[in-house]
Amino acid sequence: MKNPYTVLGIDKSSSSSEIKKAYYAAAKKFHPDSSKEPNAREKFQEVQSAYEILSDPEKKQQFDQFGEAAFDPSGQAGGFHPGGTGGPFSGFGGAGGFSGFGGGPFGAEFSFEDLFNAATGNGGRRGSRGKSPFASEVLVGEDINVETTISFMDAAKGATKEMRFKALLSCNTCSGSGMKPGTSKKACGRCGGTGTRVHFMRGGFQMAATCESCGGNGLITPVGSECTTCHGHGVTKETRTVSIDIPAGVDDGMRLRVSDEGDAPPSSSAASESGTPPKTKRGDLFVHISVEPHPKFGRKGEDILYTSIIPLTTALLGGVVKIPTLDGEVDLRVPTGTNTGDRIVMSGMGMKKIGARRGAAGDLKIEFKVNMPK
Repeated sequence: MKNPYTVLGIDKSSSSSEIKKAYYAAAKKFHPDSSKEPNAREKFQEVQSAYEILSDPEKKQQFDQFGEAAFDPSGQAGGFHPGGTGGPFSGFGGAGGFSGFGGGPFGAEFSFEDLFNAATGNGGRRGSRGKSPFASEVLVGEDINVETTISFMDAAKGATKEMRFKALLSCNTCSGSGMKPGTSKKACGRCGGTGTRVHFMRGGFQMAATCESCGGNGLITPVGSECTTCHGHGVTKETRTVSIDIPAGVDDGMRLRVSDEGDAPPSSSAASESGTPPKTKRGDLFVHISVEPHPKFGRKGEDILYTSIIPLTTALLGGVVKIPTLDGEVDLRVPTGTNTGDRIVMSGMGMKKIGARRGAAGDLKIEFKVNMPK
């Protein structure tokens, strides 16, 4: 047997998550149904044996302590751990390894594509036949990102913006089914309507993979039965106008999320025996905010910054000056002996705090600059 660390390209200090990640990458690379690597089938079996050892804490400890002597050539635990099969796909209705796929925890509809999507976080937006434990039960459309620019005062007070953008919407002609009236999808002839194909390998092993013809749906659209408006996709691209309420206190670079205003998912990615659209959910709309600078105010978080230029006499003797705020000008008393750089804070007169209790706001921070005579 080969050193399992070498096979997976890791070292003894690798964590369990790093071991699993390396295994998924290697298994996908040498998958016999898709890999063009020389001797892919043998390398795939080596990857399986390596993971079987390193994923089991007891077997891993034995290998780290005794090396290859702890196991016989088949990858089974030797004198130190008899009778130990149990890779991540063992027990699927046979004597171990990939045999049968009939009674394991994943059931007969298990496929490597589902496994890799689940491992990499890519399974959430796929269509589901309701058979795979890794696939989502609801088709989710893609998110849409748009940008908008608002004024400083709109950011302070809040505003409503009309956003126009293009989005995929359910086809009105076929109600999202992608089919002509009176037609329906048929069982895929290549996989027999199961959505998976079983490949036989040497040694009686079997490998289940997603059917390429139907994309794992188990159903196909007969030629000529597609909706003429959406061409069988179930969605059409249209211009949308949505009113977006921008809350007071938003800052430059913030992103607002509007649920269910993104793209609708194409019905062609899901099975539908009756011709009616499957259960779907539209993606979200993300609005990226740009705030224009203000000619008088600066901003730091929820605080507003303002520089007040005062004459020397007011700085020496004190007095009253006009200060702009978000709600108009106010009179502010300048203390006697004010110097350049002195500050006064007007509490609660800054930007609204998003998500805080009602009325909570930052401060208006005023910095004085003495206008010295020439």
